[in-house]
Amino acid sequence: MAKQLRIIPDKCTGCMQCELACSWVQTGTFRPARSLIRVHLFDDQASYAPYTCFQCDEAWCMTACPVNAITISPAAAKVVVPDLCVGCGLCTVACPFGTVFFSPEISKAVKCDLCAGDPACAHACPTGAIEYAEVATADWLGPWAENLNRTHAEIESGKAQAAAGREVQP
Repeated sequence: MAKQLRIIPDKCTGCMQCELACSWVQTGTFRPARSLIRVHLFDDQASYAPYTCFQCDEAWCMTACPVNAITISPAAAKVVVPDLCVGCGLCTVACPFGTVFFSPEISKAVKCDLCAGDPACAHACPTGAIEYAEVATADWLGPWAENLNRTHAEIESGKAQAAAGREVQP
């Protein structure tokens, strides 16, 4: 089990304290636009949900980086090494969740680094919507991947049977 941010949207009130705390720790200013955690407003449901980097096991941002400027920190966060980043932005495009950002001020990619293992957003959240806790690694692709593997096996089995049928006939 590893420590990860656990976000509970039902507890979020939209106070944006997490954004302020993050921007302060990351930039030294209270600028929510520079925060690495964002709070999304769902207008039609009148609800909020914080979101930030999932620290994916299969981190597409790392794979896309042509200069290997994204590495894994001791806190198990995927972090951008500013001295290596060339600012190409490929990691921002590769992230399917939109949680790798480009900072125009430094012309580099930026993303959640879990505040080196002490996330400011979790401390700042007054409702407990953001927790930094030991969590079992979720296999969120599990059911879909099992179905895909089963379908693939059925296709391969059908090909094998068809090939065997062709070999038997004179």
